[in-house]
Amino acid sequence: MNLVHAKWSLYTPTVTSNSNAINWNLTDRLNGISKDIAFANPFIHIVINMEELGNDHPSYVPSELVNCSSNDCKVRYHCYLMELKQDFTYTVSVRDIVLAIRSELDSEIVDSLSGTSFNVQRGKLSLNLTHLEPIQLSPEEVQSCRRFQTTLFRILLNPDINKLTSVSDDFSLGDNPEIDYLLLPATVKEQRLTNSIIDWKTVYSVPFSSEGTCECKDHVCDVRIQNGSVCSSKLENCVVYTPHTGSIYIVTGIMELNGNSILNLGRKGTTTYKEYYKNNHGIQLCFEHQSLLHGRGVSKVGNYLLKARQKKEKGSSMNSVELPPELCSVIMSPISINTIYSFSFIPSIMHWLESLLVAFNLKKMLLDNFTPKDLPVIKVLQAITAKECLEAYDYDYLETLGDSFLKYAVGQQLFKTNQNDQEGALSKQREKIVSNDALYKNGCTRKLPGFIRKEAFDPKQWDIPGDKSKCLLLKQELVSNRIGVYVRRTREIDFKVIADVVEALIGAFISTEDEEGALSFMNWIGIKVDTNIIPYETHLSIAPEKLVDVKLLESRLNYYSFKDPSLLVEALTHSSCKRPEVQRCYERLEFLGDAVLDNVITMHFYKEYSKGKLSAEFFTNMRSISANNECYALSAIKAQLHEHILCDPVVANKIADTVKGVEKLSLESTFGWELETYFCEALADVIESIAGAIFVDSGYKKEVVFESIRPLLEPLVTPETARRHPINELQELCQKEGYKRKEYAPVRDKNETSVTIQVVANGITHKHTGKASNKDTARKVASKEVLKLIKICKAPG
Repeated sequence: MNLVHAKWSLYTPTVTSNSNAINWNLTDRLNGISKDIAFANPFIHIVINMEELGNDHPSYVPSELVNCSSNDCKVRYHCYLMELKQDFTYTVSVRDIVLAIRSELDSEIVDSLSGTSFNVQRGKLSLNLTHLEPIQLSPEEVQSCRRFQTTLFRILLNPDINKLTSVSDDFSLGDNPEIDYLLLPATVKEQRLTNSIIDWKTVYSVPFSSEGTCECKDHVCDVRIQNGSVCSSKLENCVVYTPHTGSIYIVTGIMELNGNSILNLGRKGTTTYKEYYKNNHGIQLCFEHQSLLHGRGVSKVGNYLLKARQKKEKGSSMNSVELPPELCSVIMSPISINTIYSFSFIPSIMHWLESLLVAFNLKKMLLDNFTPKDLPVIKVLQAITAKECLEAYDYDYLETLGDSFLKYAVGQQLFKTNQNDQEGALSKQREKIVSNDALYKNGCTRKLPGFIRKEAFDPKQWDIPGDKSKCLLLKQELVSNRIGVYVRRTREIDFKVIADVVEALIGAFISTEDEEGALSFMNWIGIKVDTNIIPYETHLSIAPEKLVDVKLLESRLNYYSFKDPSLLVEALTHSSCKRPEVQRCYERLEFLGDAVLDNVITMHFYKEYSKGKLSAEFFTNMRSISANNECYALSAIKAQLHEHILCDPVVANKIADTVKGVEKLSLESTFGWELETYFCEALADVIESIAGAIFVDSGYKKEVVFESIRPLLEPLVTPETARRHPINELQELCQKEGYKRKEYAPVRDKNETSVTIQVVANGITHKHTGKASNKDTARKVASKEVLKLIKICKAPG
């Protein structure tokens, strides 16, 4: 029997009861052993280090929301007034709510939460948070508060009487860590000067009791309900359960109707309420002279953090009903519909607060290990929020910034410290350092996965504070010397998401113009980079001016003056050049310049267009339009740099062929993907290598590179002139419209490759064969022509 030991940290196997049966979710090879061989040979056993292999990661709960207490003494809570304001007209208005929490919130959290808008079904709801004086509550008061909020949230989230009554009613403080904060109705503004800001009368609405004081002066209005007899005043604002329908309703008042009143059934005619219940439910009303109650259904609680307003779901409105009191069992009284409506937004608000606190704890962890400039907590939150959350903030934009800076920072570090390595070796080293695999491992080492938000908020899965019906075991974990969090559960996170978050955190620093903070973060996470300047060794045994026209070239580079012109010679020397006095080609500088150009162009678009107001997809598209080989090749020809490249006759002929092809295009701009024929890559390479030469010569100043190279790239793309790559545009169009796209295998004939693409759109077949010197260009040509054909057919007339 063969025994293969493998270490694989990126993929998760599902091991069945049969030790030989392993279902793999893989995209690579087991340290060189093909997974196909593993499947084919039942005698090969794979021994895996599951800790390294697994993608189960913790989900952190901020310590500010957790407490471990007993019932021995009064409990101190910090109070915050949550002022809700609706910008829409509705029959029900919102009320303020008091948040009582054990730990005082940092002012940055309060400021970040204040002014937040939530997309609710009818418009926008804004929140303002104000710090109040702390309060001391007895264990009995805490228990009443917990009972109130737990009962109300169960009604809102799971309006099922079985779920409402079948769970434990232990609302007391325990000795184990648990989510502990209170959400309480606030009194109206007019009462706050003389009374408590907490509406204790509503807090004590549960458990309901028919006894005690009531609002009636003479207390003669006894009404028969399922619970017995009750004063009518206790039915004017309450929550009831009707056994005959199994539904929960909010009672908003007493009607001037009774069981003998006429009920209009529309096309079915009219009847009385008494007859209706007898005929439709088999119920004989015994107290038909009692006034009916006006009830409204409990609306569904949604995720109000979504970036787009939710569509109104069927059955989500509070439909009005008329209820005979004798069929109602009171659950809570008194409680107004305004209070219940206001509490329906709380799960989303508290999830947002929890997310801010998670981000704030990550920020504190970063501050514990290095001292960046002030990094706003909202940026940290954005960096740890995946697109799948469907919220206004996600990490896509910051990931693009971070990816660009990471590539640049690692590239310049390798270039400085490995001066004898060629471009191929440098590229391999950089690829290894910035790979998703490496970033994943670095992120896990620093316990970043627990902070990540990776899925849309589901209110039904929200942990109601104080509700012990769920077995929620919280385990404390230290993420740094001073920062402690609690683990709620574990969840699967794809390794690429963790890698993306590492890049997004780098991007968060870059977005606040804190490159030093980004470098410190990279070093802390395990990517060793610095800003030290190491003298660059040049290898030229002849005066640069004897090889290239230095002054002329400097004039075309926005009159940048080289301190060491031998760098310019190196930047223009192709590897085919056999001149003995030139011993180094441009490939090392090309490696460096590629990363520098990508970074400065990325940052230009970020700063130019309102720092992130473009969508992440559009921003990435603009970058790719300007930072690509076609763009660079056209720029080199426009600046006539091709005339100065040192190369052998073979490469020179390829350059000449490219120039002839470009002259026929008469292009006004260089950005985009306009070339439909072969172009010599040396033309693109020299733009990058010259950028690298200027970067080194200027003392590693990126802004100097952009000032010198930008005139060659003008006019730069704008949001108005940006176009999608034809291949991507066609693929996205087919996916969006449901068109059937087929791409035939490339056909090579002598020096030409043909690629045929066919799209069936609305029953019409569009087909074109693109021909070019290579497969990628042929695909682009075919895609471009098919797009034209589809647009012609869609055009009116």
